[in-house]
Amino acid sequence: MFLRKMSNTEIGLYPLSYKRGRVMPDKIKAMFFFGTRPEAIKMAPIIKKIEEGNSGIEPRVVVTAQHRQMLDQVLDTFDIEVDYDLNIMRSNQSLSDITERAVQGFEKVIREEDPHMILVQGDTTTAFVGGLVANYHKIPVGHVEAGLRSFDKFNPFPEEINRKLISVLTDIHFVPTSVSKENLLREGVPSDHIFITGNTVIDALFRTVKMDFDVEESFPFIDFHKRIILVTAHRRENLGPNMRQIFEALGQISREYKDVEIVFPVHLNPRIGDLAGEILGDLPNVHLLKPLDYLSFVKIMEKSYFILTDSGGIQEEAPSLGKPVLVLRKVTERPEAVKAGTVKVIGTKKEDIIREMKNLLENEEDYMRMSHSINPYGDGRASERIISILRYCFQKDSERPRDFIAPGLEVIG
Repeated sequence: MFLRKMSNTEIGLYPLSYKRGRVMPDKIKAMFFFGTRPEAIKMAPIIKKIEEGNSGIEPRVVVTAQHRQMLDQVLDTFDIEVDYDLNIMRSNQSLSDITERAVQGFEKVIREEDPHMILVQGDTTTAFVGGLVANYHKIPVGHVEAGLRSFDKFNPFPEEINRKLISVLTDIHFVPTSVSKENLLREGVPSDHIFITGNTVIDALFRTVKMDFDVEESFPFIDFHKRIILVTAHRRENLGPNMRQIFEALGQISREYKDVEIVFPVHLNPRIGDLAGEILGDLPNVHLLKPLDYLSFVKIMEKSYFILTDSGGIQEEAPSLGKPVLVLRKVTERPEAVKAGTVKVIGTKKEDIIREMKNLLENEEDYMRMSHSINPYGDGRASERIISILRYCFQKDSERPRDFIAPGLEVIG
């Protein structure tokens, strides 16, 4: 098993997994490396759980600030202290720009800290860089939310390739579901390197819903007595004609259904904001908001009737709140929610979006079926499992932690 006592023949399987001759540490220095809002949301509960208990793990938090403002909102919400801030974000940055600056900054941090383990999350360029630079320094990598696949190179872009590259660099794969495990097994990842944990986003969600916040007082211009349709749209592959069709569909629904309020926190990308203002800006029951902090977003999500999104994380969060999700993509790397009935992939064509929104607004039976399905992504204890797995891999505990298996997903693969 990774990082555990191995025979001479086994050691050949892990030539880069751990520095030869290094003694197992008394305290595990685990470096959390992330840079965007979704990564921060999903890393935060692990960091907080470590801080709250006596796990034998010493966290180090390094952020690239690939997304500056939205990242900072999450750090504030969860009161996360950052040890190193690379602050790489620039206006109009390209993927190559992000990669170059993140590599150079992270190199310096690793040389200074020499961690025992580097943890990355998800499928961002920051996460890929974390795995790559860790590999350069022969430091083991733990991948939180490993094994997701859409099997389409450019949908989502660049995330699908990022996560495949990260998997090659990873030593411990923390997968959210049995489906993700099967994906990795098909790619040749050894079974004993894979641990099913559930998704830490559910841990973050459960923490956040308990926080004190009066959403109606904070957003007095939204009529929460009406049916709230929460919208997010920001994916690179949807920029341009696809985004126009999405916004035109929203405009038609807002004009036809006066008993709905469409709430759309608009991404900071001016290509999205300018187009949203052009098509939706004059409609009284459409609210174009600045990006929301995570607490505000969760509280509005709680109040919503259903959600329209091209995001990945919302597909995992919303079912725990009983909210149907319509996904504005061609494919999803989260088939568990589709199978469970909480999520439906509808694409980006105007007529398809209108049809599916009308169905949820008018067909109570379909709405109730989606809103009462089981969430396959976790029970709020993924962070605890990840900490137990780290302790096991560093020989602090002798028994391998049990996998999380969601009800009804045991035979998916």
